Amino acid sequence: MITGELKNRIDGLWDVFAAGGLVNPLDVIEQVTYLMFIRDLDDTDNLRAKEAVMLGLPHKSIFAEKVKVGDREIDGNQLKWSVFHDFPAAKMYSTVQEWVFPFIKGLHDDKDSAYSKYMDDAIFKIPTPLLLDKIVTILDDIYAQMAQIKDSDIRGDVYEYLLSKISQSGLNGQFRTPRHIIRMMVELMDPNADEIICDPACGTSGFLVAAGDYLKEKRKEEIFFNRQKKAHYMNGMFHGYDMDRTMLRIGAMNMMTHGVDNPYIEYRDSLSDQNPDKDKYSLILANPPFKGSLDYDTVSADLLKVCKTKKTELLFLALMLRMLRVGGRCAVIVPDGVLFGSSTAHKAIRKAIVDDNRLEAVISMPSGVFKPYAGVSTGILIFTKTGHGGTDKVWFYDMQADGFSLDDKRTEVKENDIPDIIARFHNLEAETDRARTEKSFFVPKDDIVGNDYDLSINKYKKTEYKPVEYPSTAELMVDLHELEMEITKGLAELEELLNG
Repeated sequence: MITGELKNRIDGLWDVFAAGGLVNPLDVIEQVTYLMFIRDLDDTDNLRAKEAVMLGLPHKSIFAEKVKVGDREIDGNQLKWSVFHDFPAAKMYSTVQEWVFPFIKGLHDDKDSAYSKYMDDAIFKIPTPLLLDKIVTILDDIYAQMAQIKDSDIRGDVYEYLLSKISQSGLNGQFRTPRHIIRMMVELMDPNADEIICDPACGTSGFLVAAGDYLKEKRKEEIFFNRQKKAHYMNGMFHGYDMDRTMLRIGAMNMMTHGVDNPYIEYRDSLSDQNPDKDKYSLILANPPFKGSLDYDTVSADLLKVCKTKKTELLFLALMLRMLRVGGRCAVIVPDGVLFGSSTAHKAIRKAIVDDNRLEAVISMPSGVFKPYAGVSTGILIFTKTGHGGTDKVWFYDMQADGFSLDDKRTEVKENDIPDIIARFHNLEAETDRARTEKSFFVPKDDIVGNDYDLSINKYKKTEYKPVEYPSTAELMVDLHELEMEITKGLAELEELLNG
């Protein structure tokens, strides 16, 4: 969570945009994203140069050559943030508007890439040199603050805080997934170097970025010292779909900034017939929209065969089963209603996951996890597509704390079940004998089937009632008499003082 001086600086940045006439939250987010991307390009280029020296590999800076726009040329070095941020306001403005922006729009050689596709209609909207100068100065301050905070996730947190400024957030179920919850889901799934990963409702590509970072951290040598695997990581591993072009543009830049050259990020209504994906992905990570219902005629017919419903959260589960290849795994956030809803469609999708595939885990999360955007109670379903069953027993975990207070402020607290969840999930053999009074336990498939495929943890968790010994009535009366005598004595002493 963003607090203190860093929060004040970001709020100050927002105020500067408003004073300069840019008040549409999406416009502000886009312009800040472009500028952060430009600054990150400089940092990333310097980092890659250092890594190349350490590894003894050749490195060619993206700023090394002359840059041509129309009939004019400029030294590429002048396009670096570390160079132009010291220019006078007028020169900085003309450099960014006339050179840097066209440079980043044409940065990717592959014109069919996600980056090229969504940068193509990007527009530089900052109206005056003075406003750009102020924004660049504040962004430098924000980056200096981020550098002082020893938290690898601070860049994501800043981005989340910026995105929280979008006033429409939550209206269409588009509230952001907290970074630590995304990271937990990625760690639970422990992706490998050969995965084909998809988020069919990717937004700003948070799950894809986290999966990429995890692989870079845990499988660095396996991926980056193998030409084939590195090419797969850069070009074929990551797939994301969304219906919001602004989010797709931000997502494409987000992925590229995190070192993935060519993710497949596409404008697509995942639930419609325009999505042909079937038996394709080895891993799906997602937090699809909860709110909203669709017209039947806009939904792919084969999804309606699994569960005839207009509810997006149920249709996305049917979609994920279709998109996964056999053996493919899924970790998905669902609203609590999916776990216990009694409609025919609710039961049908749960039955399909439990009977026809292998449901592995249900993690119940507290309702404050998505605050301040929403107070909805949610859970995480983890399942593997088998097409022929395989659910013997399901592991349940009752998460009660995620390291932050469960109110709108979401301040950091000591209580955090996430490390325990990850450790226990990766050692399920040790969970067999745990009682249903504990935070985690197994439930046999027969119990779930007998309860109409209800997957809410409260259906199976048992509360342990400890007897409390109360004093007898006689003892309480003695205590009351003693208390009464003390009060009478005190009142008498007070009366004496007043009359004396």
